[in-house]
Amino acid sequence: MLADTNILISALLWPHSKPASALLHAARYYELVLCDRNILELRDVLGRKATHALADVEVFLAELAYDLVPAPEYPEKLISAPKDQPILNAAIVADVDIIISGDKHFLRLDMERPRVMTASQYLEWIETED
Repeated sequence: MLADTNILISALLWPHSKPASALLHAARYYELVLCDRNILELRDVLGRKATHALADVEVFLAELAYDLVPAPEYPEKLISAPKDQPILNAAIVADVDIIISGDKHFLRLDMERPRVMTASQYLEWIETED
């Protein structure tokens, strides 16, 4: 399971939000995967838009259970936003089942695997899985 940068930002800034609940559940009960591009983008966005949260990033990442994978660059384009392609590549290479995302480019993907879900959809899905 891969969480995109939007989910990470939301979980960090709003710890009682649906993205935070989805991320924590995924980390606790599934194999959560993040890619190096997620981490770079997380720090970049917070540095520009929420500098008060920068100090919390390292603690947040240290306490979150995840596997870190590289975000490979391939010429094939499967997603409309070029900056998101390496993150999608990482999900494919890591063979994740689900991408949890709030990004419209990911949500428009029409792929069987990995399946893309919003945090709300993921939380509804885990209710049916239990």
